[in-house]
Amino acid sequence: MVSPSSKHTNNLPPVTFRNEALPEDRKSLQQILLSTGIFHPYELDVAMELLDDRLQKGAKSDYLFVFADVVGTPAGYACYGPITVTDRRFDLYWIAVGKEMQGRGIGGMLLGRVEKHIAELGGTYVVVETSSRDVYKATREFYRKHCYLEAARIPQYYSDTDDKVVFMKALL
Repeated sequence: MVSPSSKHTNNLPPVTFRNEALPEDRKSLQQILLSTGIFHPYELDVAMELLDDRLQKGAKSDYLFVFADVVGTPAGYACYGPITVTDRRFDLYWIAVGKEMQGRGIGGMLLGRVEKHIAELGGTYVVVETSSRDVYKATREFYRKHCYLEAARIPQYYSDTDDKVVFMKALL
């Protein structure tokens, strides 16, 4: 499904959204994630594994995607899915916007579409895990800006100096 955005900020060309993953998205996603400069190589591998799962299994995959395309090129994306051992809770696994497109509202538009789709699927909560590293400060502020509450912090989870920070938002 492709639909134009009703919000265009900072002279942003029209943004279209789609949920269908395409094989050519592998290269675009790698470029988006690399451009942010914050992910470890093993994290990039995981992102590609989730996309590959969707490409191989289609609708049978546990991973859902939304892509934000600007002038026909992916500018950002989100990956999410149900948490299998819970009642109507969903994980937001990835949300990223290419460095050159950040600050233009694309991340917020992606998040809004994810939340809307989760609610349509009967989901009532979104859970997000992120890092306490300084490079993730803007990410944590992004979630707070969009009414996510810090629900937990696990000290030294990722490394001796990197806590896991868990955010949640009720969609009720």
